[in-house]
Amino acid sequence: MAETERYDIIIAGAGLAGASFALAAAQGGLKVVLVDPQPFSAQLAPSFDGRSTAIAFSTFRMLDALGLGETLRPHACRMDHILVTDGRRPGAASKSPSPAFLRFDAEEIGGRTGGEPLGYMVENRRIRAALAEAVTAAGIEVRAPASVVSVERDAGKATVTLADGSILTAALVVGAEGRGSIVRRAAGIETVGWAYGQSGVVATVRLGRDHGNVAHEYFLPSGPFAILPLTDQRASLVWTETTRRAEALRDASDAAFQSHLMRRFGAFLDGVSVEGPRFVYPLSLSLAEKLVAPRLALIGDAAHGVHPVAGQGLNMGLKDAAALAEILAEAARLGEDLGAETVLERYARWRRFDNAALAAGFDAFVRLFSNDIGPVRLMRDLGMAAVNRIGPLRRAFMQEAGGATGDLPRLLRGEPV
Repeated sequence: MAETERYDIIIAGAGLAGASFALAAAQGGLKVVLVDPQPFSAQLAPSFDGRSTAIAFSTFRMLDALGLGETLRPHACRMDHILVTDGRRPGAASKSPSPAFLRFDAEEIGGRTGGEPLGYMVENRRIRAALAEAVTAAGIEVRAPASVVSVERDAGKATVTLADGSILTAALVVGAEGRGSIVRRAAGIETVGWAYGQSGVVATVRLGRDHGNVAHEYFLPSGPFAILPLTDQRASLVWTETTRRAEALRDASDAAFQSHLMRRFGAFLDGVSVEGPRFVYPLSLSLAEKLVAPRLALIGDAAHGVHPVAGQGLNMGLKDAAALAEILAEAARLGEDLGAETVLERYARWRRFDNAALAAGFDAFVRLFSNDIGPVRLMRDLGMAAVNRIGPLRRAFMQEAGGATGDLPRLLRGEPV
């Protein structure tokens, strides 16, 4: 019979949310183990994840507090301005004064954030590399490649069996392995959601001129098109199309893709050249009906997968990780059982409303903007023009997007767990 190994917390999933939670929990004095079917080396390959992420300024404080800031800062591009445009073609906000756009400037809230930008754009591969380095330095045990076969829970512990026959026990199991979470399924937690029939085509491009730390998002009838600034005069393109068109764009030759890109966005993307592979990610909404069950908690995409329209998916997951780590560290200091329902319900209460409200808001935003119905377009354009003219409302939007509102976990205030 395989020997049983004991931990405080078993974390299924060593991706961005899982590894961040492991660092936070270890900072709080807890013994954790990360389990992931992918070896760390595979997750660091440039072809593993072609996306870039908008890290809210409060979330970057968390990464700083976890010891990642110094490693990430050279690869993090400030977003000092965000231009959101509604129209059949991109470029309206920058080419001519139009009421159908929103402009957000970091200096408007600079006094409240200490001069921080609205956020930072960082390539996911850079975040993964920084996390791997920090997890290794912290001495956190990583079992990868290793697959969770079963999760059993009783009054005293949770038992996880791996594909190689290893048996791990802990007070708590955390599901952080994405939308297809095995841990969530083992607890019988259902999800609600739907596919959008859209996919995001993601590519990195080198620009013909400096981007000025401006992020552009255009709402076109087929879906949003974002040009997000990266370091070294590059940008991440997120081009939303129907899934069929998106897959055709991914599979097109380099010359054909460049031709499609320039024909549709050429006036704005003057002198652009595509660098590296193209990726396609189907877009959908998935929301777990519960965040916790006896001896089990969910974070990140295992708890909520949202449309990337506002770039908040990872920020939501890292806020989950910060909140859960803080609650568990406090429970451990008080001598409480980490897997007790009374402890886990504190986490659920903290994060339940925020996650559901944001998911619903992003869904409504996508449905409002991904169409070309005349009366709807008129109403949303009037709304955008109104927000642009009301300073306090505009600043409130920026504070919300920066993750600086509500009851923030210590890590998002830049404090250790």
